[in-house]
Amino acid sequence: MLQFRQRLGRVFLHIFLISIAIIWLLPTLGVFITSFRSSFDVAQSGWWTVFTNPQNQQFTLEGYQTVIAKRSMDRAFLNSLIISVPATLIPIAVGSLAALAFAKMRFPLRLPLFGLIVALVSVPLQATVIPILTQYNKMGLTGQYAGVWLVHTGYGLPLIIYFLYSFFKELPAELFDAAAIDGASSLQILLRLVLPLSIPALASIAIFQFLWVWNDLFVALIYLGGAPDVTPLTVSLSNLVGSRGEGWELLTAAAFISSAVPLFVFLVLQRYFVRGMLAGSIKA
Repeated sequence: MLQFRQRLGRVFLHIFLISIAIIWLLPTLGVFITSFRSSFDVAQSGWWTVFTNPQNQQFTLEGYQTVIAKRSMDRAFLNSLIISVPATLIPIAVGSLAALAFAKMRFPLRLPLFGLIVALVSVPLQATVIPILTQYNKMGLTGQYAGVWLVHTGYGLPLIIYFLYSFFKELPAELFDAAAIDGASSLQILLRLVLPLSIPALASIAIFQFLWVWNDLFVALIYLGGAPDVTPLTVSLSNLVGSRGEGWELLTAAAFISSAVPLFVFLVLQRYFVRGMLAGSIKA
């Protein structure tokens, strides 16, 4: 009887999880189907008519061809890569140093400083725009890649430090003592000991930081100012739809072009994702 209840519970659990997955996937399926429909079909009926009335549907690559050929998406795609990759690597590199210091070193005001960093996680980035933008205008960093890298580094560091601190703190102290006895410096300990052991945590936070930067529109609009040479995909996507709502069918094709890189990054790093999310929550 107990075995039957356990199996029945698993069946209901699987049904529930599959139902949630279908609900989450339905909008994505709708966008995917719409990206291959003609502008006439999109204006006349919903995407679900592909299943209810398939004989009257016309599929075309016109949306993708228009987006790639006429909307400068190739340059915007490259700009997004130029922005996202350094804006992911720089804060993780700096955050690793800070997290190791807070987790394994003793220095004055360590706990108050760490508390301040944790508090910064809850500060809305909109509250910092005016002072930062004022200084950027004085320094000539507005509309420059370097300016966006610095901004994303500052916005991402509090969460990165807090996340990596939780993982570094659980690493055995004996490993650090043994490395110190062998004459390893703090930087060597970080590069040769801590980072190789922290790949799951680093991969998880890299996914979060990369997706946030890649999908960011607010920071790009404010600090790049819409300059065409540095405009990322998110800004180009927002310009696809006209002021009266026309041309929105192109948005579905552009959305899938934009999601190709994040999807690739997630698939490559997914095996580390769950292990990284559990970092620091369970002691060995």
